[in-house]
Amino acid sequence: MMYLKLLLIACLVMLPLSGLAADGGYGYPIPGSYEATILGTPAALMPTFPEEMRTRQLVLDVIPDRKKPPIFFYDEGLRCTFAYQEKKAPLVFLIAGAGSSDRAPKLMTMMKAFYQAGFHVITLPSPSHANFIISASQSRVPGDLTEDAADLYRAMEVAWKQVAGDIEVSSFNLCGYSLGATQAAFVAKLDNDRRVFNFRKVLMINPSVSLYSSVTKIEDLLTKIPGGPDKQGVFFNRMLSKFTQFYRYGNFVSINDDFLYAIYAEHLFTHEETGGLIGLTYRINLAGMIFTSDVMTNSGYVVPKNRVLSPTDSTYDYFLVSTHLSFIDYFNEYLYPYFQKQRPGLTKQAYIESLSLRSIEGYLKSSGKFGVMTNENDFILSKQELDYLRYLFGERTKVYPRGGHLGNLEYKDNLTYMVDFFKL
Repeated sequence: MMYLKLLLIACLVMLPLSGLAADGGYGYPIPGSYEATILGTPAALMPTFPEEMRTRQLVLDVIPDRKKPPIFFYDEGLRCTFAYQEKKAPLVFLIAGAGSSDRAPKLMTMMKAFYQAGFHVITLPSPSHANFIISASQSRVPGDLTEDAADLYRAMEVAWKQVAGDIEVSSFNLCGYSLGATQAAFVAKLDNDRRVFNFRKVLMINPSVSLYSSVTKIEDLLTKIPGGPDKQGVFFNRMLSKFTQFYRYGNFVSINDDFLYAIYAEHLFTHEETGGLIGLTYRINLAGMIFTSDVMTNSGYVVPKNRVLSPTDSTYDYFLVSTHLSFIDYFNEYLYPYFQKQRPGLTKQAYIESLSLRSIEGYLKSSGKFGVMTNENDFILSKQELDYLRYLFGERTKVYPRGGHLGNLEYKDNLTYMVDFFKL
């Protein structure tokens, strides 16, 4: 598998690099936005980290007395990972990207980088991850940035209360990537009102400007497969059969990198099909989120209302139904109707606008604690949205010439910049 990964990277590096000119010598080697997103960073270009860290798993009772459906019998509380120093040090909370757990590979790399630099670290799963929906989401309906931020903040308070007696903290900081980056902005705004942590600095890595706009761009990747809708169906079903074996072994939500490399290697290396793989991966993660939320709320969206699933019941048919639901379906049929009931008079357009950094622009522009790290070819952003980030954060916006969406997050230069942002 490692040989395969190196071969794929070598082939990509040998492609014409006309787009790499005038980039200040930036050494991340993969030029294509989709290819970078899939392949990430070659191991040789990652920093060397200490083999051992002082860590422990936190299992938090964020919502006491929450009743959990029998099918989620295994979920004992919100899982977070805690890495700690033996001396007084700054603490950084790390928020995972969409569908990711507290131990997602990219999150673990970030934790190691901060730990090595002398920080305490607490990692949190995404509010769209099953564990968070089950154990920490008040509404159990993920996707609303304001509600998700309140849930994250509550989880951070519980985590801090659990470790406060064990460490000395000089300052609190916040960092997130992808969806977690956008959520970090809303968490920081909440903290500005509540003042529990008084975050010193907040770094947003590859954030969305508009959640709705970015997810639409990811969903659109499935429509760009050569041959149009007919080939999309064939591609989807062929790829879905590969994912099914992971589902059968219980990996309903998690998709690991080795699996993506294997699937990627079995198909044509066209830019459009690589984008289709990204779109499909997102759709599979979305399916886990939808299924979990539907069971937790007993909404009847996928699982018939009042149907109690036992630990031995097969959920395969529900999985298949969920994978054919797009985020737009989820938004129109589930997310927006739920919050419209909570907020009478809320229009769909107003709700879409609330899921954007523009809705808290005044706060973000007035605060000097924020920084952004993103890429020129991050496909979840339009050119106008990238320009908006530059407008919003000025010189605190670091834009790399390539890396796609999170592909260069583990590159040594990026990690150095990330850590230095919090040291200054």
